[in-house]
Amino acid sequence: MCNMDRVFRNNQEWAQRMSEDYRDVFRTLEQGQTPNYMWIGCSDSRVPANQITGLQQGEIFVHRNVANVVNHSDLNLLSALQFAVEVLKVPNILVVGHFGCGGVKAVLEGNRHGLVDNWLQHVRDVYGFHKQFIDDAIDPKERWRRLCKLNVVHQVTNVARTTIVQDAWERGQKVSVHGLVYGLHDGLLRDLEATHSCLEDLGRAGPHALDLMLRQPQESC
Repeated sequence: MCNMDRVFRNNQEWAQRMSEDYRDVFRTLEQGQTPNYMWIGCSDSRVPANQITGLQQGEIFVHRNVANVVNHSDLNLLSALQFAVEVLKVPNILVVGHFGCGGVKAVLEGNRHGLVDNWLQHVRDVYGFHKQFIDDAIDPKERWRRLCKLNVVHQVTNVARTTIVQDAWERGQKVSVHGLVYGLHDGLLRDLEATHSCLEDLGRAGPHALDLMLRQPQESC
């Protein structure tokens, strides 16, 4: 049976530390939020947005799902995205994948895992599109890394193609969508240089990111 005592004890200790370190922090947070970032990442427990970025409560608006997929029929994600862009006026959307992603590995291995296989079809489509480039890597870990990065690049484009982001651009609102990948082995974020900041970027940011990957040395992790 799960012991909840630890959770409540940790919560009480954390709340006390926050009150001591940041005077009136909870009173301030109660008034509302004005984050500069929205994080669209993987549900993996090893990839916590606030800790990785060093941001406090109220500074980053978070949506997570298996393998950081942006599906245009996912009303959960779209609702969060619309609230971030239209209500909170968040200027930066971060699509963050990570090396060692279990969802990406499941696609590469081709094994059946049940219901999640339907969700991972979106990642499987990315693999099919770049199969030769990914399979050209001799090292299985490098194939894994390549698909992790390429999945992020495609999901960045998917965010940029939503009516939410495109409507924001058309009305002159400044919104940039960035693609990042996180290394479990070193705790560092990497910029995939797939940023979309306007409609014109839809035709050039993706190819630029892929070209960059082709020129980058293989990472070890």
